[in-house]
Amino acid sequence: MSEARTNPYELGLDKNAANFVPLSPVGFLLRSAAVYPERISVIHGERRYTWRQSLDRCRRLASALAAHGIRRGDTVAVMAPNVPEAFEAHFAVPMAGAVLNALNIRLDAETIAFILKHGGARVLITDTEFAPVIGRALAMLDDKPLVIDIADPLGPHGADGVASGGRRLGALDYEEFLAGGDPDFAELTPADEWDAIALNYTSGTTGNPKGVVTHYRGAYLNALGNILVWGLRQHPVYLWTLPMFHANGWCFPWTVTALAGTHVCLRRVEAASVYEAIERHGVTHLCGAPVVMNMLLNAGAGKLARPVDMMTAGAAPPAAVIGGMEALGFRITHVYGLTEVYGPAVICAWHDEWDDLPADERARLKSRQGVAYPVLEGLMVADPETLAPVPHDGATMGEIFMRGNIVMKGYLKDAPATAEAFAGGWFHTGDLAVAHPDGYIEIKDRSKDIIISGGENISTIEIEDVLYRHPAILEAAVVARPDPNWGETPCAFVTLKDGATADPTEIIAFCRDRMAHFKAPRHIIFGPLPKTSTGKIQKFVLRERAKEGT
Repeated sequence: MSEARTNPYELGLDKNAANFVPLSPVGFLLRSAAVYPERISVIHGERRYTWRQSLDRCRRLASALAAHGIRRGDTVAVMAPNVPEAFEAHFAVPMAGAVLNALNIRLDAETIAFILKHGGARVLITDTEFAPVIGRALAMLDDKPLVIDIADPLGPHGADGVASGGRRLGALDYEEFLAGGDPDFAELTPADEWDAIALNYTSGTTGNPKGVVTHYRGAYLNALGNILVWGLRQHPVYLWTLPMFHANGWCFPWTVTALAGTHVCLRRVEAASVYEAIERHGVTHLCGAPVVMNMLLNAGAGKLARPVDMMTAGAAPPAAVIGGMEALGFRITHVYGLTEVYGPAVICAWHDEWDDLPADERARLKSRQGVAYPVLEGLMVADPETLAPVPHDGATMGEIFMRGNIVMKGYLKDAPATAEAFAGGWFHTGDLAVAHPDGYIEIKDRSKDIIISGGENISTIEIEDVLYRHPAILEAAVVARPDPNWGETPCAFVTLKDGATADPTEIIAFCRDRMAHFKAPRHIIFGPLPKTSTGKIQKFVLRERAKEGT
């Protein structure tokens, strides 16, 4: 029998204050303010802040929150568009040891009331533009949070927050609240990097939304993951077209800060303001859903004076839209992820040899979701029942599964949903995809969106990709419509470009010429498409309309 052996690496080599500090993205702000104190950190209209000033403001906010009783583990909610105050909350709230709950600004009062109650918000920082909906939400609560008003000079009610019919809800104004804070406040570090840093609610299509709890470790790692996959260099100029409330802006409040870049805030995403900001501020990077790309593509602005990098996700982008954007001078990077994995976690990593391919083929390759971020440990397409990986044949469909340090802690106060999401030791995304021979994955549908017609699986994304090639179509979405013979058939909702004309027969024929006939839509319905605040088309609304035939 061999003698028991002692592992020398377990003796006297313990974690201590000198060799271990819990990972926290707050450190990115401290470093940038120390190394580049006079560089511009934030631009919003005529407002300009340096990194020294941003640190000062964040410390004041953290101090003021602490003075009003905010402690470790308390929730601080923010209802604001992409303004400096929303950016500051991403650092100040964790500096106070609290958890940031960024609210979707398009939610209704009932949903906001549910989130504030479910998340236990002790403080609500809210832009005065949303006073009507917030007022109705607060009226539904017995235990109301402390309300602090943001009066943005670029908002509809001006700097005083009450012009043009606006009103204030809070006892305190944001700038007054900051003035009472200490610029030398000693920010709290997490007791454990597994501590919660943010609470983000998924948009529920039925029932109440689920509260996704993320941790410091994941936020830190995915912020760096963005740098790695996008090849970001020091001092990018980043335009905020992606909402900061959407998965914490895909971690870009922390990513851009780590590189001492400049955050250019944009209160409303409109094509003219995006192009104006690109030209005025020398924007180098921005993010947005495919609907934002489509908006920019059809604005008639012409080719950019210099290339701009754009990261897109949120829905599978049509290859035609990617190709069109690149012709304008946007360099498109396609990523994929969910709120449960801090935003983007998969990237269509580019190969130099693909540059020589025809434009259509490049766009097709770029429309695939791709491979895992360097900070994601596991990614596979597998059978949802057995978790057996599907063949890498580009045809066999399975569900996308993930695991690693950038997966959420779980759903707040919902142990059954958390257990279901993590069954088998993997996070179940609910997205259906194939794996190609090169290992790249390609989404075919959400599990609830796949159309099963006569026993055949039909990908709505495949049909949408064909529809976007039609010269008259601006936007398209496909859902299942009940059918007495086939069970269900594809129904397409389309919006035409300004001045364009097309009839249903022509569009159906266009699709049938480019795909298997059984996959082509049987019905075409015209009209604007309902969307979430992040640009995702609300297919659950369209499914109901398809049933009614309207």
